[in-house]
Amino acid sequence: MESNDTLDWLLEEDQPSIRYLALTQLCEEPQDNPEVQAAKEMASKKGWAADILAEQREGGWWVEERSLYGPKYTATNWMLLILSDLGLEREDPRIRKACELWINRFSKSDGGFGTDTMKKSELCLVGNTAAALVRFGYAEHPKVRNAFQWLVKNQKENGGWHCWGKNGVIDAWEGMSAFAVYPRAKWNQSMKRAVERGAEFYLERKLHKQGARYGPWYRFHYPIHYYYDILVGLDFMTALGYGDDKRLEDALSLLNEKQRPDGRWNLDAVHPDPEGPRYTRRGIPFALERPGEPSKMITLRAMTVLKRLRDTR
Repeated sequence: MESNDTLDWLLEEDQPSIRYLALTQLCEEPQDNPEVQAAKEMASKKGWAADILAEQREGGWWVEERSLYGPKYTATNWMLLILSDLGLEREDPRIRKACELWINRFSKSDGGFGTDTMKKSELCLVGNTAAALVRFGYAEHPKVRNAFQWLVKNQKENGGWHCWGKNGVIDAWEGMSAFAVYPRAKWNQSMKRAVERGAEFYLERKLHKQGARYGPWYRFHYPIHYYYDILVGLDFMTALGYGDDKRLEDALSLLNEKQRPDGRWNLDAVHPDPEGPRYTRRGIPFALERPGEPSKMITLRAMTVLKRLRDTR
């Protein structure tokens, strides 16, 4: 990728996780590149990931041992989702210890994942946990393989997903995001068909057309948790290879409109989004960056989406 001020900003050494991800995702540097290796090693020692790891307890959990899910959004479940986004892997013994605890306590007999207190799996837990575990390096784990079969089995009639009812909704994006990081070589025919149906579900709705206009979908957030916005949709759709479909044009227009004159993107809001329904406002906000200011997490994701588009056109 051609050097520019925005890329140089992402490559700064203050956040080695972002530097590592920019080197590999935007610059396409191989893992054996010395700069990549140095950034990856430094990610657990400096910056956001190091700060999160510093709060981990000896037993592998965060905040409290009795619940890996609560309190939202500071407990173990949420910290692991962020660490997986920051490029950490199970080679770090702290990640490995936490993941083994997570798998043991969230695995359900129906093949998916749910919280400590759930008897059955729930979509947001299955999709998010499976995706994070794949990124951590657990794609071969039988519980992870079972989770992808659960996603196939629980896809709704209209091609989307939801925790109940016959039809899926745009908000229930976690299954698509999980397939976006699952190696294609591991997909069977039922998985391939599930992704095709899921992609058509989102394309028919242009990533944002379902019901009345919902403000939080048009704001970019991080951490994402289990909430949807248009950048979330663009991320998994382009990762799955659908970047050349013209039905993404509305979403791409918004992405371009939100780019600042300096080439960066702002963090619009932190969940719980203040304009969301009352039930979504529960939880302790957790943020890596300040809302309303340029965001390395949002900019990295936006630039990754745009690079995929250039690569497919």
